[in-house]
Amino acid sequence: QVQLVESGGGLVQPGGSLRLSCAASGSIFSINAMGWYRQAPGKQRDIVATITSGSSTDYADSVKGRFTISRDNARNTTYLQMNSLKPEDTAVYYCYAQVKVLGGRFYLAYWGQGTQVTVSS
Repeated sequence: QVQLVESGGGLVQPGGSLRLSCAASGSIFSINAMGWYRQAPGKQRDIVATITSGSSTDYADSVKGRFTISRDNARNTTYLQMNSLKPEDTAVYYCYAQVKVLGGRFYLAYWGQGTQVTVSS
C-alpha cells in the first residue's frame, strides 16, 4: 500500500557532504512524522532525526549541528542533509514515515529499504 524509496547514499571522504532523499508513495491519506534511523554493522538501529507534519525537528546528539532534516509535504518526501561527515557516520540509513492510508483509521509506521553511507578516505 505504501512504499518508501530512499536515494542519495554513497561513499564520501571525511568532512564531505551527502543529501539523502526519501519519497513515500501509494495509497496515502496523510503523513504524520517522518525521520531517519541508521544502523552500523553489529550495532542496533538508532534514531538520527525526526520531523513532524508541522516541521518541528529533533536530532540525535551525535549529529546536531551537522545534519539537517526537512520535508516537502506536497511531494511526501523527506530529506537529510549531512555535512561534516565523520567515519563514525558510516551506516545503512533508513527512512520511516507514520502514514494513514486511504480508508485507514490509524497512523502506521512504514520503512524504506535502506541506503548505505560510507565515510572513508
